[in-house]
Amino acid sequence: MLKINYDKDKFRLIEPTEPELYKDFFPYVEPPRIFFDGKYIPPQPASEFYITDTTFRDGQQARTPYTPEQIETLYKFLHKLSGPKGIIRQTEFFLYTQRDREALERCLSLGYKYPEITGWIRANREDLKLVKEMGLKETGMLTSCSDYHIYLKLKKTRKQVLEDYLAVVKEALSYGIRPRCHFEDVTRADIYGFVIPFAIELMKLREESGIDIKIRLCDTLGVAVPYPEASLPISVPKLIRALIDEAGVPGELLEWHGHNDYYRAVINATYAWLYGCAYVNTSLLGIGERTGNTPLEAMVFEYIALKGTNDGMDTTIITDIVNYYKEHLHEKIPPRQPFVGEDFNATRAGIHIDGLIKNEEIYNSFDSIRILKRPIQIIITDKSGTAGIAYWINTHFNLTGESAIDKRHPGVIKIYKKIQELYEKGRITSISNEEMLALTRKYLPELFESELDHLRKFAHKLLIQFIEDLVQEQDLITMNVEAIKPILKRFLSEHPYVQFIYIVDIEGKPIIGLTDDVEFRKKFDELLTTETFENRDWFINPMKTGKIYISPFYTSKMTNKLCITVSAPIRNADDEIIAILGMDIRFEDLVKMERENAL
Repeated sequence: MLKINYDKDKFRLIEPTEPELYKDFFPYVEPPRIFFDGKYIPPQPASEFYITDTTFRDGQQARTPYTPEQIETLYKFLHKLSGPKGIIRQTEFFLYTQRDREALERCLSLGYKYPEITGWIRANREDLKLVKEMGLKETGMLTSCSDYHIYLKLKKTRKQVLEDYLAVVKEALSYGIRPRCHFEDVTRADIYGFVIPFAIELMKLREESGIDIKIRLCDTLGVAVPYPEASLPISVPKLIRALIDEAGVPGELLEWHGHNDYYRAVINATYAWLYGCAYVNTSLLGIGERTGNTPLEAMVFEYIALKGTNDGMDTTIITDIVNYYKEHLHEKIPPRQPFVGEDFNATRAGIHIDGLIKNEEIYNSFDSIRILKRPIQIIITDKSGTAGIAYWINTHFNLTGESAIDKRHPGVIKIYKKIQELYEKGRITSISNEEMLALTRKYLPELFESELDHLRKFAHKLLIQFIEDLVQEQDLITMNVEAIKPILKRFLSEHPYVQFIYIVDIEGKPIIGLTDDVEFRKKFDELLTTETFENRDWFINPMKTGKIYISPFYTSKMTNKLCITVSAPIRNADDEIIAILGMDIRFEDLVKMERENAL
């Protein structure tokens, strides 16, 4: 463990008579101000620097929560993007709910070294037990530093919160857990009156325990600036150097966490690297509270620019991540957002297909196909021709080979004529992507997935997951009605869109059927006592294939609702089919409830 010589007694905690709120910097009745002290400090870059991720913590607080499956998928993307050297070093997880813990367990089971999975907790002993239970080696803990938080939120003194924080850090060290103290709101904090003394105490504990203690510097409101000549507490260079030179914190134990409230997230993170901070904290697509965090993909490109190498990072994964957010998470990404937006490598300066053929470097600063799997985009005008329109369609819909649309396609010809009409009527601006999508939807509708198709896929995926879990219940194998009944009743209560659930034997004879729909219960009971189901598709298909079956849409004769039936085989210990479980689903209720619950 690296030791740094510094004066442990030089800076002591200062307890003010009134909270230090830096009203010169933050008058509140006006936007924050920037002050300069005229003292320049030169860059002193970290010898090695890395990216860390908070997509599943801070990023998740700004959107519909991810499902455990979605977190696992995104974590796999982060691992691939990170490369063999682990440039994306860590990612942090919530630990509070069963859903949080399921996501954590899924990702831990993958066995990846990078990004290392860490936790995030409030600075209290009860939360720390969660970290210990999950077996994590490191956790972040909330240790707010500004008097806005200490006096106005926590209603304590600096001495009181310092003692509270240090007590939890000591507890973590006793468990052998690396603490990562999140210096929340550090860019509005008293640097020499609280931040440096706190950091010095942490470094003392580090030396005593032999366990590294990290410090995350959180620019909570995005007020920091990258200027070396600016004054503390807002100057990133001065703040980083103060922690290293005055508090003796090694650069490899410092991490910068910035927000983008004033458009400075990326440049502030870059300057943190340049002044000795080894880690910058980011989130995918910059998604985070208010205006968001430092975008991870931006720092990937900053890393490559500063290091002169990608160090094994697979930058094409960025586009895979973007597509996943759009297609599976239904995230609306601003079209002009760098590297990830639909128009990031497009120009509205009149470029057309001929210019691309001549030399695409005129309009592209890097080979976006090789680096991001993203061809350069063209903006359609009256000069684009049918070739340009076909190119636009093929690039936007990723159509290649036999799937590609030819410039002589009747739909392309119609779009071309419609565009010419617009310019003949006096239009002088280019055709927007939104307009092109509307024209393509009108004249080539086969390229678009209908809303019904999308909802059908959504329902299929969800129902397969539910019925797979249900048929694994051990009590179902007994075929004992009294043992089965509580299981089916519980399932009905948890999934109100199920209008009828039932089990039949291998001859199609009913064993049990339940519904919570009081209005139609009598009709369902009559159906079970008067009919067998050996000729129904939902029975025949699982019996024949041994697989889950999902029916086409139909209108229920009983309830007059749009429904889907899903069925699956129940197997004994020898994998023999002994029964079929089926359920009738009210489709509209399924989609509505599952989306509201963000399952």
